[in-house]
Amino acid sequence: MDHKHIVAFGGLRVRPGDMSPVIDYILSLPQEILHLPQKPRPRICMIPTATGDSPASLLTFYNRVPGAWAARTHLALFDRTVRDIRSFLLNQDIIMVGGGNTANMLAVWRVHGVDEILREAWEAGILLCGGSAGSLCWFECGTTDSFDLSDLHPLHDGLGFLPGSHCPHFDGEDQRRPLYHKLISEGFPAGYAIDEDAAIHFVGTEAAKVVTGRHGATAYRVELRDGKVVETALEAELLDRPRSP
Repeated sequence: MDHKHIVAFGGLRVRPGDMSPVIDYILSLPQEILHLPQKPRPRICMIPTATGDSPASLLTFYNRVPGAWAARTHLALFDRTVRDIRSFLLNQDIIMVGGGNTANMLAVWRVHGVDEILREAWEAGILLCGGSAGSLCWFECGTTDSFDLSDLHPLHDGLGFLPGSHCPHFDGEDQRRPLYHKLISEGFPAGYAIDEDAAIHFVGTEAAKVVTGRHGATAYRVELRDGKVVETALEAELLDRPRSP
């Protein structure tokens, strides 16, 4: 089995006082997929570049990922305190990327060399994950509000770890489905759309499993067949209620 893993989720809805089942799924993976020794608290690093390292996004991360289940840290690039980013990120079990402005995030990463380090981390078997900007970044291209918060546009310069295109927030924002279908019909590469609270677990570059924390939420393969856009819902495993911190 390929040792490279990415868990891309379409976005997570607010669950006051309750850990998301998708987060619980991610935290349960490292020992299984990385063959680590017994480690009840995997090391997880949040990269909040897409919000300019906003305190609100960091607070969301630290509230969303219980300290009882993970050794948490984050990488700030606007007020940078980590000198050796490569060593810092390669010492993690999980790297999570937050939502926000994907285009700005990718530009900042490229200035600091984070894009190349993330590829090295992925190839080394560190679990990469994220939602919204944190899922779009792994693909070649996709739909984004990076250029206009009131309107969606295509993004063409993702990291390309995963081939093809991606549309997050598929059931959460009205513009997502029609724009994605239009882009596919006009020559955008085939790809995956993901509802909020659902995730695709990629092993290597293959979609190995779809999981969901909410009834009705799933992921879709979207492609052009005989001149028509075809959207195929993927079977999703409904996750159990998460552990209590």
